[in-house]
Amino acid sequence: MKSNSLKDLGALRDAMRAAQAEAAAIRAKEAAEAARRERERHAFAHAVGPVKPVRSAPKAASTRPPPAPEPRQRALDEQAALREALSDEVDIESLLLTDDGLSFRRPDIGVDVLNKLRRGQWAIQGQIDLHGLRRDEAREALAGFIRQAHQQGRRCVRVVHGKGHGSPGKAPVLKAKVQRWLAQRREVIAFAQAPGPQGGAGALVVLLGSK
Repeated sequence: MKSNSLKDLGALRDAMRAAQAEAAAIRAKEAAEAARRERERHAFAHAVGPVKPVRSAPKAASTRPPPAPEPRQRALDEQAALREALSDEVDIESLLLTDDGLSFRRPDIGVDVLNKLRRGQWAIQGQIDLHGLRRDEAREALAGFIRQAHQQGRRCVRVVHGKGHGSPGKAPVLKAKVQRWLAQRREVIAFAQAPGPQGGAGALVVLLGSK
């Protein structure tokens, strides 16, 4: 029993000595690394010599006021608005190529396409209602709607302009303007008065070209 105890104490002593030796080796390695960095620092300082901070020259005070900011985006928006401008003075008779005066098609669009519009055979993929809008508001809203619908790849949309019952003289003033505006849009390739279930005389079914 005593012999076993002595063996255990000897093993413990050996383990402690090994741990101490490993710790001493780590300390020696760290000290050597610190000494190496210190030597490199001194060598760099000796090679460079004394260093003085660079004094920056005093900045001259500007006597000229900064230029006013240029509203480039507003100018771009105004140019886009000019491009979108739709005239009320266009001779619609030269653009309405069909015999009933209520439909329109580009010269390269067949009559069968227009007939399908009249019969409501195209699926309506979007709609804008211009009821209650003033002329300029309606024109701007219609231009934005047509542009967005074309960008989204829609082919057939409905434009509700009303029958003019609330207009002076009960005349559908907005209807004629909408026809003029649509005929000037390059995205529009045909339109026709909507069939009864789709709005009748108070709406137009508009066919847009592909993107």
